[in-house]
Amino acid sequence: MKTAIVWFKTDLRLFDNEALVKAIAQSEQIVPIYCFDDSHYETTTYGFKKTGSYRAQFLLESLRDLDASLRKIGSGLLILKGKPEIEIPKVVAQFKVHKVFAKREVAFVEKQTEKKVQEALFKLRCELETFSTSTLYHAEDLPFSIKDIPDVFTVFRKKTEQDAAVRSIFKKPLTIASPRIPELVLPTLKELGLSFSKIDSRAAIQFKGGETEAMNRLNHYFFETKNLSIYKETRNGMVGADYSSKFSAWLALGSISPRAIYHQIKKYENENGVNDSTYWLVFELLWRDFFRFMFKKYQTKFFLYSGIKTDKVNSKAMNVKLLSQWINGTTNADFIDANMLELKQTGFMSNRGRQNVASYFCNELNLDWRMGAAYFESQLIDYDVCSNWGNWAYLAGVGNDPRKHRYFNIEKQAKDYDKDRTFRDLWLQ
Repeated sequence: MKTAIVWFKTDLRLFDNEALVKAIAQSEQIVPIYCFDDSHYETTTYGFKKTGSYRAQFLLESLRDLDASLRKIGSGLLILKGKPEIEIPKVVAQFKVHKVFAKREVAFVEKQTEKKVQEALFKLRCELETFSTSTLYHAEDLPFSIKDIPDVFTVFRKKTEQDAAVRSIFKKPLTIASPRIPELVLPTLKELGLSFSKIDSRAAIQFKGGETEAMNRLNHYFFETKNLSIYKETRNGMVGADYSSKFSAWLALGSISPRAIYHQIKKYENENGVNDSTYWLVFELLWRDFFRFMFKKYQTKFFLYSGIKTDKVNSKAMNVKLLSQWINGTTNADFIDANMLELKQTGFMSNRGRQNVASYFCNELNLDWRMGAAYFESQLIDYDVCSNWGNWAYLAGVGNDPRKHRYFNIEKQAKDYDKDRTFRDLWLQ
């Protein structure tokens, strides 16, 4: 019997999952797995936990939901813990697996893990096949090769919109044939080296993980409230659940795909009309694509102090006191403090907030931008390697910003985006 593994990573969904659909088509039975990679729970060289409590809690919820969905159609999720290159071959040997299907990685560390797994599987005469499941536009459909992708977003966007098309989605499987998958046993936060952190009741949104919740959120934001029609006007808001789509956390774990969102936008436009706001959400999805393709192009450079630039402008300084004040919201800028307290106590921050605190970190505090990016990596529920490091490099002046050095006037930003102090009063009380 031809048995395949579907290795779920940051594609925790059944709807529009090419790796899953292809595995079912090519195999007689499927073993769905998720591996808690030990390296994801280590402390980084910057002194922060790579995965913090908020994101781990969201992941556990997402995996429970995925397992429940798999069981409804005859399967289930097998949980592994350790090094993927050691743990996955054990399952291959146990079930005599001929092929492992998985999402394709682009960031350096993730690609290294993928390579180690592939080498371990090769020894067992088992193949690893990967699929691009994270972007709106498929890399093969772009009007340029990866090495020739423009470094300026606007150039990339215009050419891509003009010359490429978004592919159709893969339907959710109705049934999966699997050997008996034991009942789901997830590691506790303690086993992952973490402790429970309650999300503050002032949070803009109480995120709950999983594909079910992702679809609920989309339905709420698009069809129940029709907030998509005013997205462009409200997206720079800072208080409340509906000033922006808040899809980022579910996108980060792949509980929903950009293509699924895109096709629902098209459905919404057919029913409610096209405007700048409905387009602007596609525009934001394109930014996600852009950073992912930039990582394919530049590989390790986004983790270097000099980024993808050769001329360096910001500081490599390390000042423990200034870093602590920034993290704990005790700087001399109340707008920065409010945003940093929101992040610390909820695992989330608005896009407007993120740009301001990153600019402040690089320009006012003059600290090594990678330290800020590493703190975000630990703290954010919606952490995505390409978007996080790509955006930080951009704001530090060593990424894809065509302007030499972007600088935010924090006082002006506070007046523009929190003129009645609603946001600051909420977090600084």
